[in-house]
Amino acid sequence: MGFIAFLILGLIAGAIAKLIIPGDQPGGWLSTLVLGVIGALLGGWIGSALFGVGLQEFWSIQTWIVAIIGAVIVLLIWGFFTRSRRTV
Repeated sequence: MGFIAFLILGLIAGAIAKLIIPGDQPGGWLSTLVLGVIGALLGGWIGSALFGVGLQEFWSIQTWIVAIIGAVIVLLIWGFFTRSRRTV
């Protein structure tokens, strides 16, 4: 998968993760892109380590599933750290 395709995948996966997680999440589109790309990398790594399913092709459903799951995990972790900073 090319670099631009990976950035597009990360942006869309991050946006879908923001839709899945209820409530307001901090950050705009740039942070969504960064968290989505990090989540796609994390999802690909976890998917290949546990199930032998990583990031394959842009149009592969398994690529989208592991990228979205990874983005949700990263967004939950990001929300945990940013909420704890706001309350202190």
